[in-house]
Amino acid sequence: MGRGNTLKGVIGAALMALLTLAAGMATAGGCREDVAHLRGPGGEAVFRVEIADTEALRAQGLMHRESLAPSAGMLFVYPAPRPVGFWMKNTLIPLDMIFMDATGTVRRIGHEAQPHDERPVMGGDGIQTVLEINGGLARRIGISEGWEMRHPAVDQEVAAWPCAAE
Repeated sequence: MGRGNTLKGVIGAALMALLTLAAGMATAGGCREDVAHLRGPGGEAVFRVEIADTEALRAQGLMHRESLAPSAGMLFVYPAPRPVGFWMKNTLIPLDMIFMDATGTVRRIGHEAQPHDERPVMGGDGIQTVLEINGGLARRIGISEGWEMRHPAVDQEVAAWPCAAE
């Protein structure tokens, strides 16, 4: 194994340890507006999120930001499921876009959308929430279709992973 692969492995392990530690701390505090929990067969991740739940906030998104902490993201919340697409105009950092349905289940991931790209990244029909995180992070963590999000923005009557669940 070359030095680059060793360094990549160490960074990946450190990132997973950070996200796992954050998961333990955030779960202990329950379901909060500023925290999005994700779980799947490969594990669990927790992100401190900003909420974009109005037309103006969704339009602004993460544009003009020069950085995003590894455990941070922005959660876009729509009033009802719909077809959703994003572009990267005026966005300065690569992003992963995690598209979820009304139950909080991941339906599609737009991996590593590139800064300033005006081609839309489409999530498909029936999308109600979208979590944007640093580009490449979804693959490093192992987030994939079928993972579930726990967050109060998901209708708790239909949530695949309700806030009341431990």
